Amino acid sequence: MSIRKGESEMLKKIFSWPFACAALLTLICSLAGSYLATLPYLKVIGALVIALLLGMVMQVGRPVLDYSRPGIGLIANKFLRLGIILLGFKLNLIALAQAGIKTIALAVVVVTFTILVTYQLARRFGVDRHLAILTASGTGICGAAAVMGISSQLTSDDDPATKLRHQENEVVAVAIVAILGTLFTLIEIGLKPLLHMTALQFGVMTGGSLHEIAHAVAAGSAGGPVSLDTAIITKLSRVLLLAPVAILVGIWYQKATRQANPTGEKQPVPIPWFMLGFILASVAGTFIPGLAALVPSLVKLAYLLLGMAMAALGMNVNFSVLFTRGKNALVAAGISSVLLLALVATLSKTFF
Repeated sequence: MSIRKGESEMLKKIFSWPFACAALLTLICSLAGSYLATLPYLKVIGALVIALLLGMVMQVGRPVLDYSRPGIGLIANKFLRLGIILLGFKLNLIALAQAGIKTIALAVVVVTFTILVTYQLARRFGVDRHLAILTASGTGICGAAAVMGISSQLTSDDDPATKLRHQENEVVAVAIVAILGTLFTLIEIGLKPLLHMTALQFGVMTGGSLHEIAHAVAAGSAGGPVSLDTAIITKLSRVLLLAPVAILVGIWYQKATRQANPTGEKQPVPIPWFMLGFILASVAGTFIPGLAALVPSLVKLAYLLLGMAMAALGMNVNFSVLFTRGKNALVAAGISSVLLLALVATLSKTFF
């Protein structure tokens, strides 16, 4: 009965004017973000981050957003998960396998190193556990999509203040990853003539060290076609780790929360069903011949839905929190990004 009641409530929200209004507003932001991301100076930022920024701008129409609030929350949650599932079609498992064990091993080392170092630095700088792990995950795996995917695994109690703080942390973490990813994209392009790398090595470095797929594409393209292809494959090897990392982080976070509050109610470890969908989508896109022609369209739909979710997130941004709570997390992620670049540059020169 409770499941049916929950489904009934969701259907009522979907078939309502507030949801329709929220869907229209976030769709405009997502489409505009996709278009603006094709422009030369905005390409490095990426469509998802631009959609987030446009969502923030939408806050000037506060009465409309207040009316759309129930729909905005639903889009930020459900559309995000559906978008991540569809993003799985972008992962061609055969191409990843052909890249070799070295590329997969590099991804494991990079993701593990970055998450651990960023998290530990953030905690030493006084950043709360939730924001620290979101920032670490976004820096280590795949930017905004990783922040939101991991966030869904960090369940909290029903306290409205806690939920609000966690939503604010999501925006702060996405902003940090966007700022640093863009900065280090420009740094790596500038360093290219000084590093004396082959096209393959430069592609490995950019794909292994930059935060968003858009960042890896922008920097990798500076080294030519071979560098670009290598950057994409290396980056997608890190994206592949999103599902297992989400499970491990969810288990760890629940354990750490219980240790910090032994008297609190025990929360079940969330099962990331949408991550299973992400994996199944990658399997289907790789091995079902009839889907090959549809994969580009499905990936575009994934980014459209993710853009709508990011816009919905931007509509809930508390700007004072963004400029206060995020400072120490930004410093921690900045230091770890420098260390990450040094590590991946060394590994690419040594093993590729």
